[in-house]
Amino acid sequence: MIHTVKPNETLGSIALDYRTSVNKLVRANQLTDPNLLFIGQQIQIPHIPNPDTIPYQIIVSVSKRRLTLYANGQVSKEYPIAVGKQVTATPIGNYVIVNREPNPGGPFGAMWLSLSKIHYGIHGTNNPTSIGKAVSLGCIRMYNHDVLELASIVPNGTRVIIRP
Repeated sequence: MIHTVKPNETLGSIALDYRTSVNKLVRANQLTDPNLLFIGQQIQIPHIPNPDTIPYQIIVSVSKRRLTLYANGQVSKEYPIAVGKQVTATPIGNYVIVNREPNPGGPFGAMWLSLSKIHYGIHGTNNPTSIGKAVSLGCIRMYNHDVLELASIVPNGTRVIIRP
């Protein structure tokens, strides 16, 4: 996968977002000085597939509190979700699923799908009454059976677009 460097990003912050090490990024990109990045620079993320090769895409509508799964450009399934509350809003933008953890424990329910923004993900919940509300710390909550179904369909590298 290719990541395009944005303002204020460092190789360290990119490594955190994609759950990899600076050393792996240095090697994959043959960087002579990891402190010399420029806006618009293309960085190869070695362990994430190219999202363009994956037939799935996820679109999240924060205002509608819906997650829509697309397969080959067609709506495959829609799911109700919970989103971030006003002071801890769900981050708008384009991300990819970088890894997953079954049964992460605590409030994260049956599955955690990490997004390419550190500390954010799509996950289950131990509070199903929260679905449909703006109550999270920015993550996207799903019913446990829904997140398990979604995780069984989409691979790491799947594009996730979060819209207002």
